[in-house]
Amino acid sequence: MDVWLPDPSSLERPIYLSLAERVIEALQAGKLTEGARLPTHRELSFRLKISAQTVSRAYDELARRGLVTSTVGRGSFVKFSLDKPAYPHSPERSETSIDLSILKPVSGSTHLQHMSRVLRDLAVDLPHTNFFSFRPNNALARHRSMGVDWLRSYGIEVDERNLVVTNGATPGMTLALMSVLSPGSTLLSEEIGHHTLSPLAAYLGSKLHAVKIDSEGICPDSLEQACLEHKARALFIMPGPISPTVSIMSNGRRAEIAEIARRHGLFIVENDPLGALVDRGLTSFVELAPERTFYITSLTKSLMPGLRTGYVVVPSSLIPAVTNRSLVTTWMATPLIAEIASRWIEDGTAKDLIDWQRKALAERHKLAAELLGGVPYLSHPQSLHIWLPMPKGHTEDGFVANARLRGVGVARGSAFTLSQHAQPPAIRISVGSTRPDELRRGLETICAMLREEPEPLLHRL
Repeated sequence: MDVWLPDPSSLERPIYLSLAERVIEALQAGKLTEGARLPTHRELSFRLKISAQTVSRAYDELARRGLVTSTVGRGSFVKFSLDKPAYPHSPERSETSIDLSILKPVSGSTHLQHMSRVLRDLAVDLPHTNFFSFRPNNALARHRSMGVDWLRSYGIEVDERNLVVTNGATPGMTLALMSVLSPGSTLLSEEIGHHTLSPLAAYLGSKLHAVKIDSEGICPDSLEQACLEHKARALFIMPGPISPTVSIMSNGRRAEIAEIARRHGLFIVENDPLGALVDRGLTSFVELAPERTFYITSLTKSLMPGLRTGYVVVPSSLIPAVTNRSLVTTWMATPLIAEIASRWIEDGTAKDLIDWQRKALAERHKLAAELLGGVPYLSHPQSLHIWLPMPKGHTEDGFVANARLRGVGVARGSAFTLSQHAQPPAIRISVGSTRPDELRRGLETICAMLREEPEPLLHRL
C-alpha cells in the first residue's frame, strides 16, 4: 500500500502549520481515511527536506485538533476521517476543526426526519396552484395566511394584506431599505449591529450613521441627537437577542424609541429572526408604531438553516412600493420552500421544532456557564451565541488568530462594529453551530487561552 506524502512545493511558512493543513486536505479529499498510518517523522523529514522537529510539531497540532493519535513504537494514525458523516446535519468543515464563528440554530436528526417526511408528502400531493403560477398573489396567497398564523403564535397580530413572504430575513432587509432609502439619505443603526448593513447601505447609495448603545440597545438621547443632526430617513434595529451584544430592549425603552421615530418621521426596520424562539412579554415595534415599522422575521435561524422562508410586515402606506421592489428583485419567494414552511406551521411541526430548539439551546448555554465560570460574558437562554469581551492584555485579532491555530474558529467582535469609533475588543461564539462534544472542546480551548498569557500575533490568518 502506498504511503501518503504531501507535495513539498505546497508547503509555506510556518512549515509545521502548512504541513498540518496538507494532512487535513488529504482527509477532506478521502486520500487519508480513519485508521490510516501516517509517514514516520524520519521518513517525512527526509522526503520533504525539513527537520524532524517540524514534523513533530505538525503531528502535535493535528493531535490537538483530535485528528491524529500517536503511540510510541507504533507510529501516528488518522483518528477521525473528515469525509465520514459524524453527526446528522453537521456543519461544513473549514480550515478550523471546530467552527464557532457561524451563527446557526442547533440542527439534528429530528430536523432531517421532518424534512424527509414533508418531501415524501409533497411528492404525492403537489398543490398545482402554488407551483404552476407566475403570479405571486396566486402562488403565495396560502403562505401569507400561514405567515400571519405564525406571527400570531407568538403574540404579533397583523393584517394579511401587510405581509410579504420572502426567501429569508436578508431579502426582507433589502426590500425594506430599498423602499425607504434613496441616494444620499441617512440610515441609523446600533454602533454594534448587523454586519451586512454597512455594505447594503453603500449599495443603495445611502449613508450609515451608528448610534450609541447601552445594555438595552440604542440610547434614546443619542437617537434624538442623530435625528436632529442627520435628518435620517430610517432606523434599523435589533432589539432582541439576535444582536451581537445579546442586549434585550425593555418595553419602556421601545416606547421611547417609537415616540422619537414618530416625532422625526423616521421609519423603523425591526429585525427579529428569533421572534418565535424567544419567550414573549416584549412589545414589537410593529405593535407600537405600525404606520412606520417594517417587522422582519424568518424560520432560518429559529428552525433550520436551509428553510429560507421569511416574513416582512409592511406599513400600509408602503405596500405598493415594497410589492414593486419585490417583483423587480426576486419576483416572488420560492413556492416550494414556502410550502414546506406553511405545512410545518399548519401541522404543528414548526412549534415542535421551536420547543426542541429552546431545550437544545438551554443545554448549551448551561454548558457554557459551567465552562466559562467566572469569565464575564453576555448571553440569553434563547440566543444562538454568546458575546465575550476580551480580558485585559488580549487583543481581538491575536485571540482569534491563535484560537484558529488551535483548531477553533470564533468571530471578531469588530466585524459587527458600524461606528467609526473603536469598540472594546470582543469575540462572538456560536453555541448552535457544532455538535455538543465539539462545543465543549471549543469552549475548553477558549477557557484555556483566557487563563494563559496572551500569545503574540505572528501573522494574520
